[in-house]
Amino acid sequence: MAYRRGVDPRAEIRDFLTSRRARITPQQAGLPEYGGKRRVPGLRRSELATLAGISVEYLTQLERGNIAGASETVLDALARALQLDEAERTHLFDLARAASGPHRAASRRRSPQVRPSIQRILDTLGTPAYVRTGRGDIVAVNTLCTTLYGDILRPQALPVNVARFVFLDPRSQEFFLDWDTVADDTAAALRIHAGQTPNDRQLTDLVGELATRSDAFATRWAKHNVRLHRTATKRLLNSVVGEIELTGDALQLSGEDLTLIVYTAAAGSPAQEKLDFLTRWAGQSSSVEDAKTPTEHVQRPQPGD
Repeated sequence: MAYRRGVDPRAEIRDFLTSRRARITPQQAGLPEYGGKRRVPGLRRSELATLAGISVEYLTQLERGNIAGASETVLDALARALQLDEAERTHLFDLARAASGPHRAASRRRSPQVRPSIQRILDTLGTPAYVRTGRGDIVAVNTLCTTLYGDILRPQALPVNVARFVFLDPRSQEFFLDWDTVADDTAAALRIHAGQTPNDRQLTDLVGELATRSDAFATRWAKHNVRLHRTATKRLLNSVVGEIELTGDALQLSGEDLTLIVYTAAAGSPAQEKLDFLTRWAGQSSSVEDAKTPTEHVQRPQPGD
């Protein structure tokens, strides 16, 4: 199947450019619109070429994936004409770099080992946090994150892939209360990472699996939307405190293919009160688990304790 052959930069450029051109109307681009039915959605190729200051012939070559050697000036002009946001512009430049020369295929790699010092950082944070790879493999968590996610993120079950959980695990649609938004963002983040690492065999295998097993993923993947994952608000359903709304921030660990995701809530907010309760509950559960006999059970604290 095509998804398993890896990311073809030429095909990616072709589909990305044509999909971005199709979404821009003449009105949005500031062009006059004449009467009569248009044969194509969005901008005509000639209109985009005029906006970008290049010839139609050159744009045709670019939209066929022949972007190797295109100057930064041309790429910038295309990005402006197509009204690309930061993530889309980044993706266009990544694809252009990937198409500029041969790349050695990435070998299959195990999930990276998390340094003990990184795990200590996780353990000292007083809020849920985890570490993931660029592909979305969660490779380390802290206790409060395990309490927040429940059975989904048990340390002994790691690594857990975020995209595989979102699109293939039915529990995700209960856990993420705004599942459609999370699914959109997950596919878009995976798409931009694919542009950065087109020869990552583990990544292309993952995309192939998801596209084969999940129509929801295949539909989103075909849209070529991209997103830089920096911060997002998520509404989660926890088995202890119920619905909780948290802000997740992504912090790159320099020099490694690892990102630290930290969940926080505003001081004094209902969400922070629930986090405080989860912290007490997790601490009591851990203490009782260490000391109890097989027949004893954890007695949960009550809200307000």
